[in-house]
Amino acid sequence: MKERIDILGAGLSGLAAATILAKAGKEVHVHEIRKDSGARFDGDFQGIENWTSETDFFEEMKTWGLEPEEFKSNAFDIIDLIHPDDVITNPVTSGTAFRVVERGTDEHCIDQGFKRMAISAGAKIHYEVKVNPNDCDIVAAGPKDSSAIAFGEIFHTDHPNHVAFQLNDKLAPGAYSYLIIIDGIGLICTCLWRKQKKSGRYLNETIAWYESNYELNRIPIKRVGGKGDFSLPEKYIHEDKIYVGEAGGLQDFMWGFGMRYAITSGVLAAQSILDQCDYEVEVRKKLVPLIKTSAINRFLMNRIGDRGFKLVARYWMRDQKKNGDGLNFMKWVYQPGFLRKSLWPLVKLSMLRKKKLKDGRLVYRMPFRKPLKRDLWDPSQKANYIGEQWNEVRKGGASLSFSESDS
Repeated sequence: MKERIDILGAGLSGLAAATILAKAGKEVHVHEIRKDSGARFDGDFQGIENWTSETDFFEEMKTWGLEPEEFKSNAFDIIDLIHPDDVITNPVTSGTAFRVVERGTDEHCIDQGFKRMAISAGAKIHYEVKVNPNDCDIVAAGPKDSSAIAFGEIFHTDHPNHVAFQLNDKLAPGAYSYLIIIDGIGLICTCLWRKQKKSGRYLNETIAWYESNYELNRIPIKRVGGKGDFSLPEKYIHEDKIYVGEAGGLQDFMWGFGMRYAITSGVLAAQSILDQCDYEVEVRKKLVPLIKTSAINRFLMNRIGDRGFKLVARYWMRDQKKNGDGLNFMKWVYQPGFLRKSLWPLVKLSMLRKKKLKDGRLVYRMPFRKPLKRDLWDPSQKANYIGEQWNEVRKGGASLSFSESDS
């Protein structure tokens, strides 16, 4: 058994693995090309879902020796579900539906919390270095291509803590938009699952909608962006290297949730190196069925538009009325039942494209979809004002982490 373990990437999956391995007495070296953990993010909020397992994820983390208290999180049991026709309903659960964390380099961010855990366990992290993946045991690098993108604006607000989730094919082609407010800081974000030109207009229109429906008293701070690359590899161990997190294609195709899968895969990789499990077997048992189900859900979502989104929202609320818990619907959505399994061959053939990566791995990847005719529309007067407002704020020194033509 090797005593020195090298990990490429100091994100959540790489640092989770580093923490477990260092606690077990291994000499762990983590290599990161960026200047710090979380540097690819810019203070944006993200959610950790709590519906793909009966076990609360933070409780599960504690059984692995990870400490959720190392970073700030806010648990939510209720959201505003915004239908395509602007009706707002409220899925609610008796427990925790999801938690909101901040990504970035500030002390309270989840990335920094995992960094502290790894260092405290004894791992050595080397920032601003470039190493050959072939010299590493675990590959935990971030996304290379784009299957979808997200744009958001961070702002000051006096609105109380709140989360809203909107299904609207115009504002978020093929996807969703959301509003998150935590302790006086808000984020409005739109996700695009279809490739667009002048994509900044979608964010302006989305902000205009939320401003018209919520009393935000919004003062813009900065705009942020990110991308997701969705793929399923044929193998998760390739040439003796273990691929975790986004590097292993361990992402939710439906909504883009990835943190739970990233952390879990990092833990499984560490346990595999410690001869406590077989990584390939465990990933295929615990994570791949969820990811395949999310891909099937994505395939269906790509075809329904606002009319289908409305049916989904109605069914969600009917299910809550019947069962008394809004989280049951989300758990059902991720259950790999017979009907969904029967769709997998069609989904794999029609939505995914086989690709050989530079490292020799074969993956089935979801390409960025082309725009549809209905994606062409004129911005509202309110959205034009929002765009002009942002231009003035930007002249004053506000940052923008994506270009208006990002795709």
